[in-house]
Amino acid sequence: MRRRSPQARRRRYVPSLAVILASLLAAAVLSLSKGPLPSQGPERAVPASTLRVVQVYDGDTIRLSNGEKVRLIGIDTPELHESPKLRRDVQRTGQDAATVRRMGKRAREFTDALVFGRDVRVQTDLQERDKYGRLLAYVYLGDGTFVNEEIIKNGYATPMSIPPNVRYAEDFRGLYEQAREEKKGLWGKAP
Repeated sequence: MRRRSPQARRRRYVPSLAVILASLLAAAVLSLSKGPLPSQGPERAVPASTLRVVQVYDGDTIRLSNGEKVRLIGIDTPELHESPKLRRDVQRTGQDAATVRRMGKRAREFTDALVFGRDVRVQTDLQERDKYGRLLAYVYLGDGTFVNEEIIKNGYATPMSIPPNVRYAEDFRGLYEQAREEKKGLWGKAP
């Protein structure tokens, strides 16, 4: 049996060791950038950097000062414009398209009053982007107000749970049911 020299053995193990160390470093960086996992409880670790809301597209989509278009995770507001989603909203709610659009306008107005021109912090969940390239996020005002939660608890959204981003799905379902019972927002006066 032929023995390898110490130099040959080192040459063989150094690349393997480098790959292992690089993999561990990448895993550590990724785990730190994601925030707490859903299994880590209801605490809300909010990133420190802030961005300003410069546009409110509708009740659940905003644009930030860095140009990022953000879709609020876990909630769904009525559609404003003619689209397949408007037709789904009409079918789901039993309302006509004009009524759904009016509801969408009220939801956008609520979100606009809550966040437009204000500094916010965003927190992603397990999936960071949707099929349209929008950042999927939980959004917080500077005082810690949880924007996604405020919209649904005030009756301007329904819960929308799309795995794997389900961190607050149960909370949102309960807030939605309470808002409907209390006839808040869209569930109150006729749209």
